[in-house]
Amino acid sequence: MKIIYVICFACLLLFGCKSSKETINLKTGKDFKETWYCKDYKMDSLPGISLDKWYRQNKKKAKKTIIIAVIDTQIDKNHQDLQDEIWLNTKEIENNNLDDDQNGYVDDIQGWNFTAKKDSYIVWGNFEYVRLVREFQNKFENQTETTVTKDALFYYKEYLRAKKKLEEESSYYKTRLKSLEYSINIFPIAKDSLRHYFPKEDYTYEQLDSLYKIHKINDKTFRQRRENNDRDLGAMIGFLMFRLESNEQTLSEVIESKIQTDSIVNKNLNINFDERKFIGDNPNILEKGYGSKNITISKEGHRSFQDHNTKVSGIIAANRNNNLGIKGIAENVKIMPLTISFSGDEHDKDIAMAVYYAVDNGAKVINMSFIKEFSLRQQWVSEAFKYAEKHNVLLVHAAGNESFDIDKNPTYPSDNNFDGGGEICNNFINVGSISTRLNNTFVSDFSNYGKENVDLFAPGEEIYTTAAGNTYKFDSGTSLAAPMVSGTAALIWSYYPNLTAVQIKQIIIDSGTPYNLEVIVPGTKDKKVPFSELSKSGKVLNVYNAMKLAKEVNNKKK
Repeated sequence: MKIIYVICFACLLLFGCKSSKETINLKTGKDFKETWYCKDYKMDSLPGISLDKWYRQNKKKAKKTIIIAVIDTQIDKNHQDLQDEIWLNTKEIENNNLDDDQNGYVDDIQGWNFTAKKDSYIVWGNFEYVRLVREFQNKFENQTETTVTKDALFYYKEYLRAKKKLEEESSYYKTRLKSLEYSINIFPIAKDSLRHYFPKEDYTYEQLDSLYKIHKINDKTFRQRRENNDRDLGAMIGFLMFRLESNEQTLSEVIESKIQTDSIVNKNLNINFDERKFIGDNPNILEKGYGSKNITISKEGHRSFQDHNTKVSGIIAANRNNNLGIKGIAENVKIMPLTISFSGDEHDKDIAMAVYYAVDNGAKVINMSFIKEFSLRQQWVSEAFKYAEKHNVLLVHAAGNESFDIDKNPTYPSDNNFDGGGEICNNFINVGSISTRLNNTFVSDFSNYGKENVDLFAPGEEIYTTAAGNTYKFDSGTSLAAPMVSGTAALIWSYYPNLTAVQIKQIIIDSGTPYNLEVIVPGTKDKKVPFSELSKSGKVLNVYNAMKLAKEVNNKKK
């Protein structure tokens, strides 16, 4: 999982923000830090989504409860802010081992886990480029562009791209694994070497640097010292400086990093490792019923995968009336958890089947806060997206956290084939991330962007939300921007249920807030462009304006 989002309304929205050369002094304090994304620019000097403003002024009650499918990791369904907000399949009788509603899934009371089998689940899986190389290596290994057929040319090029990616990543992580193994051996020796100078091990980087300049006997790099197994005092001081720079300051942290890196090398990047065998399904056909009813599983010795979905779902639907933790964007919503994510890339089969499940079981909005750089079975996903469009379901996707221009660097899932064929569907919104900073760092430096393939931005940096283990955490990523849009779509639908998915998409985009800022392009040091050039709309989500515009559009339909 890696381990994202023209009616004459613009004159109301153009606030004339400060130029990128000036920084607004944002309000501080616990409330503003935890809820900044709910605030309003005019009222609070914070570039939020004007959610609080809408709730303060709204006097009406919603007409309908909206189901939002969150296709993601497992979820902490017992979290105090979410336990009453999880969808319940009332057509199914719990734990009777029968498919009471005849939907193809046995005992699916609260969604479905496509990456589990009874009470166990996938922890590590391949990256998609590994699967793509495994799929096509026998077919393409000794081919050239002139020898492959025209129909196979796209996949041939994808195979070469995937092979290059696999070689680069394998080289990097194997080198990192060697460094961590060396570090585990050297760590206690380095600590002992400095105990004379720092008996309490209370050194700073600056102190080590001063000592290093006295005792170093050469200017070798960390890698050179690792290869030569150097153990002189200068090398030991340099080693501890490197560990401080790496934010791994204890032996236990290094050991944990080594365990994780070992799994990346031997599972994520291993062409001979196939996690699909654990599920026991046929990966080459779309089918119902594989997986598990358990959306929240804890197993001793297994890494937990409940945090991400819990964070995403809290932004959408955390209980607004229990005076606990946070308030979700929408009140009249239920979360349908659909698990497809683990440590690795999601399978296109699971993505497609989760979309079909969501549509067939009543979801109106589908949130997808995950991306991958390759797609082995994109046609399956594209057909599922068209199915959602046909059934009037809105798809909301996180743009990703790689600082990519995704007009040039394909990311999946997408409403774009990236083969020149144009858009697949009209019910898909791709969401990038902004920060609180009304200056040239307004767009989060990690956020993907694209004038054609990102629709708008939403807050995604330092977002306070629900987390696994009945906790709350700050986190950042386009994964947290996408549910802002999903929650807004559900809020609109709960008040104006006769609107279509395409209308709601357009309302959200048209009603966004434009900011007149020059911003640094993510992934660059100082390249600046107008904020409007980084997405199709050039805007930031605004709930207050969206609800106002939705009312106008709804009234015109009558």
